[in-house]
Amino acid sequence: GMFQDMKLSEDLMRQYRSSSAGPSQRARLSAPAGGGAIDLKVSVLTSGVWPGAPGQACELPPEILECCTRFETFYLAKHTGRRLTWQPHHGQADIKAAMGRSRHELNVSTYQMCILMLFNSHQSLSWQDVVSQTKIPIDELRRHLMSLYVNPKAKILVRVGGGEKDKNKEPQDGDVFQVNTAFECKLLRVKVPLVLGRIGGQDAGAPGGREAGDGTGAAAPCNDVPASVEEDRKHLVEAVIVRIMKSRKTLEHNQLVMEVTRHLTARFQPSPMLIKQRIEKLIEREYLERSQQDRRVYNYLA
Repeated sequence: GMFQDMKLSEDLMRQYRSSSAGPSQRARLSAPAGGGAIDLKVSVLTSGVWPGAPGQACELPPEILECCTRFETFYLAKHTGRRLTWQPHHGQADIKAAMGRSRHELNVSTYQMCILMLFNSHQSLSWQDVVSQTKIPIDELRRHLMSLYVNPKAKILVRVGGGEKDKNKEPQDGDVFQVNTAFECKLLRVKVPLVLGRIGGQDAGAPGGREAGDGTGAAAPCNDVPASVEEDRKHLVEAVIVRIMKSRKTLEHNQLVMEVTRHLTARFQPSPMLIKQRIEKLIEREYLERSQQDRRVYNYLA
């Protein structure tokens, strides 16, 4: 089940890092600031065990693709007859960024990482450039790209073009994007929150609370659940998270998501994105904190 997958993934990553394909052979980033080694962490999950529909592939940066290919070769050599399908929409990344005189570590989704790494070799990119070079599903691309320029606290990119003049927040043909060299933040580590998705063709909201890792503002499912029920579910998810963390004290992100899902399955099926959003809200309200040693590990605050 889920617990077995998580344990096996941890064991697998230890084996991978100690193998010839591990840290000694890691690709080097070619960022202007002189990036460091890429540390890849993979969770290998059984498709029939974990909830949620599979996502669509995207065009990963060459450096990242090389790491993924190396891991896949290592894995398939150990498990013949199996097939790995990468799920970038569930991933996240910490990347070092140099923007003018500003230096930060950005915590972003995998999709956002794919967008930002294009600017290692381009001063500016049009909307169509980003579409063609990332091949991210268009609705997800709009959301993840918008998140990089609409939030003043995480305005990593700037946009020029027709959409800016029309005050339309969504990227449009004619828009051009550049790194925001004027970006300033007192924090070294900057979390980039995701804007909400679109429901029934209407905007579901502006940038909201930050999710733990790869996104925020869980995109509400496209169904007819009343707003009051959605609100009740948010509180229920938070209550379950607190109950679990009060008992366990410390948990890794995927383990906490798995525990919450298991507790709530009988009542409704919470999406991983919703759970991440509520985790972040609890961090903001100081019920939880991230471990200083591993940002994907949460500690309960009494």
